[in-house]
Amino acid sequence: MNLSSISSHLPSTQPQWVKRFAKFGLVAKGVVYCLVGILAFMAAFEIGGSSERNLNKQGVFRFILDQPFGQFLLALVAAGLVCYALWRLTQAFLDNEHKGTDAKGIGRRLGYAFSGLVYGFLAYGSFRMVLGSRGNQGGDNSRQTLVRELLEKPYGQWLVGLIGLSIIGIGLYQIYRATSGKYLKNVRTSSIKTELKEMIIRSGKIGYIARGIVWGLIGYLFIKAALESNAREAGGSSSAFAFLEKASYGSFLLGAVALGLFCYGIFMFVRARYEVINTNS
Repeated sequence: MNLSSISSHLPSTQPQWVKRFAKFGLVAKGVVYCLVGILAFMAAFEIGGSSERNLNKQGVFRFILDQPFGQFLLALVAAGLVCYALWRLTQAFLDNEHKGTDAKGIGRRLGYAFSGLVYGFLAYGSFRMVLGSRGNQGGDNSRQTLVRELLEKPYGQWLVGLIGLSIIGIGLYQIYRATSGKYLKNVRTSSIKTELKEMIIRSGKIGYIARGIVWGLIGYLFIKAALESNAREAGGSSSAFAFLEKASYGSFLLGAVALGLFCYGIFMFVRARYEVINTNS
Protein backbone atom coordinates (compact mmCIF):
# COMPACT_ATOMS: atom_id res chain seq x y z
CA MET A 1 0.00 0.00 0.00
CA ASN A 2 1.47 3.38 -1.04
CA LEU A 3 0.23 5.75 1.63
CA SER A 4 2.08 8.69 0.11
CA SER A 5 0.20 8.44 -3.19
CA ILE A 6 -3.10 8.25 -1.32
CA SER A 7 -2.30 11.27 0.82
CA SER A 8 -1.42 13.34 -2.27
CA HIS A 9 -5.06 13.11 -3.37
CA LEU A 10 -6.45 14.22 0.00
CA PRO A 11 -6.93 17.82 1.13
CA SER A 12 -4.27 19.23 3.43
CA THR A 13 -5.04 19.19 7.13
CA GLN A 14 -6.62 22.15 8.84
CA PRO A 15 -4.91 22.49 12.24
CA GLN A 16 -7.95 23.64 14.19
CA TRP A 17 -10.30 20.85 13.16
CA VAL A 18 -7.63 18.20 13.55
CA LYS A 19 -6.91 19.35 17.11
CA ARG A 20 -10.58 19.62 18.00
CA PHE A 21 -11.37 16.20 16.55
CA ALA A 22 -8.42 14.64 18.38
CA LYS A 23 -9.34 16.15 21.74
CA PHE A 24 -13.05 15.37 21.43
CA GLY A 25 -12.20 11.85 20.31
CA LEU A 26 -9.84 11.24 23.22
CA VAL A 27 -12.52 12.43 25.66
CA ALA A 28 -15.07 10.04 24.12
CA LYS A 29 -12.58 7.17 24.31
CA GLY A 30 -11.91 8.07 27.93
CA VAL A 31 -15.62 7.95 28.75
CA VAL A 32 -15.95 4.50 27.19
CA TYR A 33 -12.95 3.04 29.03
CA CYS A 34 -13.96 4.58 32.36
CA LEU A 35 -17.39 2.95 32.02
CA VAL A 36 -15.84 -0.39 31.00
CA GLY A 37 -13.68 -0.21 34.12
CA ILE A 38 -16.59 0.70 36.39
CA LEU A 39 -18.88 -2.00 35.02
CA ALA A 40 -16.12 -4.63 35.15
CA PHE A 41 -15.37 -3.71 38.77
CA MET A 42 -19.06 -3.99 39.63
CA ALA A 43 -19.18 -7.39 37.93
CA ALA A 44 -16.06 -8.57 39.80
CA PHE A 45 -17.71 -8.05 43.17
CA GLU A 46 -21.31 -8.60 42.00
CA ILE A 47 -22.34 -5.04 42.78
CA GLY A 48 -25.84 -4.26 41.60
CA GLY A 49 -26.25 -7.70 40.06
CA SER A 50 -23.68 -6.94 37.34
CA SER A 51 -22.14 -9.77 35.33
CA GLU A 52 -18.94 -9.97 33.28
CA ARG A 53 -21.01 -11.16 30.30
CA ASN A 54 -21.31 -8.57 27.52
CA LEU A 55 -18.79 -6.32 29.27
CA ASN A 56 -17.48 -4.86 26.06
CA LYS A 57 -17.87 -1.55 24.27
CA GLN A 58 -21.29 -2.56 22.90
CA GLY A 59 -22.35 -3.32 26.45
CA VAL A 60 -21.16 0.13 27.51
CA PHE A 61 -23.21 1.70 24.72
CA ARG A 62 -26.31 -0.13 25.93
CA PHE A 63 -25.58 1.05 29.48
CA ILE A 64 -25.37 4.68 28.30
CA LEU A 65 -28.57 4.29 26.30
CA ASP A 66 -30.43 3.06 29.38
CA GLN A 67 -29.59 6.22 31.36
CA PRO A 68 -31.74 9.37 31.48
CA PHE A 69 -31.19 11.29 28.23
CA GLY A 70 -29.41 8.15 27.04
CA GLN A 71 -29.92 8.76 23.33
CA PHE A 72 -28.43 12.24 23.56
CA LEU A 73 -25.48 11.04 25.67
CA LEU A 74 -24.78 8.11 23.36
CA ALA A 75 -24.99 10.39 20.32
CA LEU A 76 -22.29 12.59 21.90
CA VAL A 77 -20.07 9.57 22.55
CA ALA A 78 -20.66 8.30 19.01
CA ALA A 79 -19.74 11.69 17.55
CA GLY A 80 -16.58 11.68 19.66
CA LEU A 81 -15.64 8.23 18.37
CA VAL A 82 -16.13 9.47 14.79
CA CYS A 83 -13.75 12.32 15.57
CA TYR A 84 -11.22 9.90 17.05
CA ALA A 85 -11.47 7.68 13.96
CA LEU A 86 -10.96 10.63 11.60
CA TRP A 87 -7.96 11.82 13.60
CA ARG A 88 -6.35 8.39 13.38
CA LEU A 89 -7.02 8.26 9.64
CA THR A 90 -5.40 11.66 9.10
CA GLN A 91 -2.37 10.38 11.00
CA ALA A 92 -2.27 7.36 8.70
CA PHE A 93 -2.81 8.98 5.31
CA LEU A 94 -1.56 12.54 5.82
CA ASP A 95 1.35 11.48 8.06
CA ASN A 96 0.88 14.28 10.61
CA GLU A 97 3.27 12.43 12.93
CA HIS A 98 6.00 12.36 10.26
CA LYS A 99 6.53 8.62 10.50
CA GLY A 100 7.76 8.49 6.93
CA THR A 101 7.60 5.76 4.31
CA ASP A 102 10.21 3.30 5.53
CA ALA A 103 9.11 -0.07 6.87
CA LYS A 104 8.81 1.14 10.46
CA GLY A 105 6.93 4.27 9.47
CA ILE A 106 4.50 2.40 7.22
CA GLY A 107 3.88 -0.07 10.05
CA ARG A 108 2.99 2.74 12.47
CA ARG A 109 0.74 4.43 9.92
CA LEU A 110 -1.05 1.16 9.18
CA GLY A 111 -1.59 0.87 12.94
CA TYR A 112 -3.21 4.31 12.94
CA ALA A 113 -5.40 3.30 10.01
CA PHE A 114 -6.46 0.09 11.75
CA SER A 115 -7.33 2.04 14.91
CA GLY A 116 -9.34 4.51 12.84
CA LEU A 117 -11.32 1.74 11.18
CA VAL A 118 -12.01 -0.03 14.49
CA TYR A 119 -13.31 3.11 16.15
CA GLY A 120 -15.22 4.01 13.00
CA PHE A 121 -17.10 0.71 13.22
CA LEU A 122 -17.71 1.30 16.93
CA ALA A 123 -19.13 4.72 16.13
CA TYR A 124 -21.36 3.18 13.46
CA GLY A 125 -22.68 0.62 15.93
CA SER A 126 -23.36 3.26 18.57
CA PHE A 127 -25.20 5.49 16.08
CA ARG A 128 -27.36 2.49 15.15
CA MET A 129 -28.30 2.14 18.81
CA VAL A 130 -29.14 5.85 18.98
CA LEU A 131 -31.49 5.35 16.03
CA GLY A 132 -33.29 2.48 17.72
CA SER A 133 -31.33 -0.68 17.00
CA ARG A 134 -30.14 -2.49 20.12
CA GLY A 135 -27.38 -4.12 18.13
CA ASN A 136 -26.12 -7.65 18.58
CA GLN A 137 -25.65 -8.99 22.07
CA GLY A 138 -21.93 -8.63 22.14
CA GLY A 139 -18.75 -8.38 20.12
CA ASP A 140 -17.76 -11.88 21.24
CA ASN A 141 -20.42 -13.40 19.00
CA SER A 142 -19.03 -11.71 15.90
CA ARG A 143 -15.51 -12.84 16.79
CA GLN A 144 -16.69 -16.40 17.27
CA THR A 145 -18.44 -16.28 13.90
CA LEU A 146 -15.24 -15.07 12.26
CA VAL A 147 -13.18 -17.79 13.94
CA ARG A 148 -15.75 -20.44 12.99
CA GLU A 149 -15.53 -19.39 9.34
CA LEU A 150 -11.74 -19.37 9.42
CA LEU A 151 -11.57 -22.82 11.01
CA GLU A 152 -13.52 -24.19 8.07
CA LYS A 153 -10.83 -22.99 5.65
CA PRO A 154 -7.65 -24.87 4.73
CA TYR A 155 -5.00 -24.09 7.34
CA GLY A 156 -7.75 -22.35 9.32
CA GLN A 157 -6.28 -23.37 12.67
CA TRP A 158 -2.96 -21.83 11.70
CA LEU A 159 -4.69 -18.60 10.63
CA VAL A 160 -6.60 -18.32 13.90
CA GLY A 161 -3.42 -19.09 15.83
CA LEU A 162 -1.52 -16.36 13.96
CA ILE A 163 -4.31 -13.90 14.74
CA GLY A 164 -4.01 -14.86 18.39
CA LEU A 165 -0.25 -14.33 18.36
CA SER A 166 -0.72 -10.94 16.68
CA ILE A 167 -3.21 -9.89 19.35
CA ILE A 168 -0.81 -10.99 22.08
CA GLY A 169 1.86 -8.91 20.32
CA ILE A 170 -0.40 -5.86 20.56
CA GLY A 171 -0.87 -6.54 24.26
CA LEU A 172 2.87 -6.86 24.84
CA TYR A 173 3.42 -3.61 22.97
CA GLN A 174 0.93 -1.84 25.27
CA ILE A 175 2.85 -3.13 28.29
CA TYR A 176 6.14 -2.09 26.68
CA ARG A 177 4.77 1.42 26.12
CA ALA A 178 3.85 1.55 29.80
CA THR A 179 7.14 0.27 31.22
CA SER A 180 9.33 2.26 28.80
CA GLY A 181 7.45 5.50 29.35
CA LYS A 182 6.68 5.87 25.63
CA TYR A 183 3.02 6.48 26.47
CA LEU A 184 4.15 9.93 27.69
CA LYS A 185 6.04 10.78 24.50
CA ASN A 186 3.61 13.43 23.21
CA VAL A 187 2.16 14.50 26.56
CA ARG A 188 3.27 17.89 27.93
CA THR A 189 3.95 16.61 31.44
CA SER A 190 5.67 19.88 32.33
CA SER A 191 2.28 21.61 32.08
CA ILE A 192 0.64 19.30 34.62
CA LYS A 193 0.37 20.61 38.16
CA THR A 194 3.21 19.28 40.28
CA GLU A 195 0.91 17.84 42.95
CA LEU A 196 -1.00 15.85 40.31
CA LYS A 197 1.82 14.84 37.97
CA GLU A 198 3.00 11.68 39.75
CA MET A 199 -0.54 10.36 40.18
CA ILE A 200 -1.41 11.04 36.54
CA ILE A 201 1.78 9.44 35.22
CA ARG A 202 1.19 6.38 37.40
CA SER A 203 -2.44 6.08 36.32
CA GLY A 204 -1.37 6.09 32.68
CA LYS A 205 1.21 3.36 33.28
CA ILE A 206 -1.32 1.19 35.16
CA GLY A 207 -3.88 1.81 32.45
CA TYR A 208 -1.66 0.73 29.57
CA ILE A 209 -0.57 -2.38 31.48
CA ALA A 210 -4.19 -3.32 32.18
CA ARG A 211 -5.10 -2.81 28.53
CA GLY A 212 -2.13 -4.95 27.50
CA ILE A 213 -3.30 -7.73 29.83
CA VAL A 214 -6.77 -7.70 28.28
CA TRP A 215 -5.31 -7.83 24.75
CA GLY A 216 -3.04 -10.68 25.83
CA LEU A 217 -5.95 -12.68 27.24
CA ILE A 218 -7.98 -12.16 24.07
CA GLY A 219 -5.02 -13.44 22.03
CA TYR A 220 -4.68 -16.45 24.32
CA LEU A 221 -8.35 -17.29 23.80
CA PHE A 222 -7.87 -17.16 20.01
CA ILE A 223 -4.91 -19.54 20.29
CA LYS A 224 -6.97 -21.84 22.50
CA ALA A 225 -9.74 -21.80 19.88
CA ALA A 226 -7.17 -22.72 17.21
CA LEU A 227 -5.63 -25.58 19.22
CA GLU A 228 -9.03 -27.05 20.11
CA SER A 229 -10.62 -26.16 16.76
CA ASN A 230 -13.50 -24.70 18.73
CA ALA A 231 -14.73 -21.21 17.80
CA ARG A 232 -16.61 -20.88 21.10
CA GLU A 233 -13.29 -20.54 22.92
CA ALA A 234 -12.56 -17.26 21.13
CA GLY A 235 -13.91 -13.94 22.31
CA GLY A 236 -13.29 -10.33 23.16
CA SER A 237 -13.04 -8.33 26.34
CA SER A 238 -16.09 -9.90 28.01
CA SER A 239 -14.59 -13.37 27.46
CA ALA A 240 -11.28 -12.13 28.86
CA PHE A 241 -13.09 -10.82 31.93
CA ALA A 242 -14.92 -14.13 32.34
CA PHE A 243 -11.58 -15.96 32.09
CA LEU A 244 -10.16 -13.82 34.89
CA GLU A 245 -13.28 -14.29 37.01
CA LYS A 246 -12.89 -18.08 36.85
CA ALA A 247 -9.26 -18.01 38.02
CA SER A 248 -8.11 -18.33 41.63
CA TYR A 249 -8.90 -15.06 43.40
CA GLY A 250 -10.71 -14.17 40.18
CA SER A 251 -12.77 -11.37 41.67
CA PHE A 252 -9.64 -9.59 42.86
CA LEU A 253 -7.84 -10.13 39.54
CA LEU A 254 -10.81 -8.82 37.56
CA GLY A 255 -11.21 -5.95 40.00
CA ALA A 256 -7.55 -4.97 39.58
CA VAL A 257 -7.77 -5.05 35.76
CA ALA A 258 -11.04 -3.08 35.95
CA LEU A 259 -9.37 -0.36 38.01
CA GLY A 260 -6.53 -0.34 35.47
CA LEU A 261 -8.96 0.20 32.59
CA PHE A 262 -10.58 3.01 34.55
CA CYS A 263 -7.11 4.55 34.94
CA TYR A 264 -6.61 4.20 31.17
CA GLY A 265 -9.85 6.10 30.61
CA ILE A 266 -8.72 8.86 32.97
CA PHE A 267 -5.42 9.08 31.11
CA MET A 268 -7.33 9.66 27.85
CA PHE A 269 -8.75 12.82 29.46
CA VAL A 270 -5.19 13.81 30.35
CA ARG A 271 -4.10 13.25 26.75
CA ALA A 272 -7.03 15.36 25.53
CA ARG A 273 -5.80 18.22 27.72
CA TYR A 274 -2.03 17.95 27.46
CA GLU A 275 -1.09 15.99 24.32
CA VAL A 276 0.73 17.74 21.52
CA ILE A 277 -1.48 17.22 18.46
CA ASN A 278 0.62 17.38 15.29
CA THR A 279 -1.29 18.92 12.39
CA ASN A 280 1.27 19.57 9.65
CA SER A 281 1.65 16.87 7.00
